[in-house]
Amino acid sequence: MRILVVEDDASLNAQLKSALEDAGYVVDTAADGEEGHFLGDTEPYDCVVLDIGLPVMDGISVLQRWREDGRTMPVLILTARDRWSDKVSGIDAGADDYVTKPFHVEEVLARVRALIRRAAGHASSEIRCGPLVVDTRASKAIVDGVTLKLTSHEFRLLSYLAHHVGEVVSRTELVEHLYDQDFDRDSNTIEVFVGRLRKKLAGHDLIETVRGLGYRMTAPDEQDKKAG
Repeated sequence: MRILVVEDDASLNAQLKSALEDAGYVVDTAADGEEGHFLGDTEPYDCVVLDIGLPVMDGISVLQRWREDGRTMPVLILTARDRWSDKVSGIDAGADDYVTKPFHVEEVLARVRALIRRAAGHASSEIRCGPLVVDTRASKAIVDGVTLKLTSHEFRLLSYLAHHVGEVVSRTELVEHLYDQDFDRDSNTIEVFVGRLRKKLAGHDLIETVRGLGYRMTAPDEQDKKAG
């Protein structure tokens, strides 16, 4: 999962980036509204953490432009303002949730997890697919009651497919959501990670290759329906 943090306070920006990365996310950052708007307009993000009081272009304007241009990624706004009218303005501009400064980073992480889950149609922090459980809160995957030993990239890939269970996800989409903007992206590495995951899933055929299109995570009962 790939997150954009738009925050002009350098210390807070770095703190959020570090916490999100520790939680297993790939994170891009911007220090002003103009840069943030550009990134959100040109890169695919699973969620955006957006400060309202930004230089060059304020957060409300950034958000309004994204929504006017059809950008639908979940947005969590950060504001130091306590007035309820500022929060209402953010929600009316298209924000999905808000946190008022000062805040605990754990609250931001929890709200980001919730926004990503809801965007993918999941209500619980545990996403289930047959014998597989992806615990988004603890950043771990469990099969048949056993916690899998996964690298950060393997977990990100498995988590992304689990969030989009039943959907065909292209290699390009996976690359765009698993690596930050500065990474030397190579879609061939996705095949390597998928191969490793299939071995670690202990014989459970949950990741299907859709020839010419990409991959799809399918629960066993859905596979049986197709076969029947």
